[in-house]
Amino acid sequence: MNKVVSSAREAVADIGDGAVVMAGGFGLCGIPEHLIAALCGTGVRGLTFISNNCGVDDFGLGLLLRARQIRKMISSYVGENKEFERQFLSGELEVELCPQGTLAERIRAGGAGIPAFFTATGVGTPAADGKDVRWFDGRAYVMERALTADFAIVKAWRGDASGNLVYRHTAANFNPMMAQAGRVTIAEVEELVPVGSIDPDHVHTPGIFVQRVVVGTQYEKRIERRRVREA
Repeated sequence: MNKVVSSAREAVADIGDGAVVMAGGFGLCGIPEHLIAALCGTGVRGLTFISNNCGVDDFGLGLLLRARQIRKMISSYVGENKEFERQFLSGELEVELCPQGTLAERIRAGGAGIPAFFTATGVGTPAADGKDVRWFDGRAYVMERALTADFAIVKAWRGDASGNLVYRHTAANFNPMMAQAGRVTIAEVEELVPVGSIDPDHVHTPGIFVQRVVVGTQYEKRIERRRVREA
């Protein structure tokens, strides 16, 4: 089955108002930047995004935030976006903060069909407020619900027309687990290769989890904060 679509705009055309969307990336590393820009162009509203962070003010998910297209964020780290801070403090944006490892496991569990799990992370803090806390082997654990989404938009290095994906180094981050947890997964790839040319042992996300593939070009791959050693 050929899952390649002609453009990012076509790939996200059926993401409607109020949808829940997972977006891969860590900071600005490995984000599906073309799919995000296309989604911004559709004018869709009331979105809930599950993503490690919300980009920066003028790039990544920050574009959707600035256009008032995001209603709620489920995130781990949100410290690089001034507009995020402003909307949150003014009550315009609903935010669910989640410890980073817990967020990753909630997404992984959702993709694996596990509805909930127990973790010691967050016990005795506001992160556990209102949640079921149980004791195992003399230690308290809080129950966390798994996360799934209507759509997952992810970024891969290579992919084929069947949807098999390969991620590159740290750009993998949240992308593989989100690809499994979206009911419809849309992958943008830097390079489209013939079916069968990816060694099966090298496939990170099997095509069975991917519904659409779009080829991106002219990636900006912006660095969020550049740190170099002083001369």
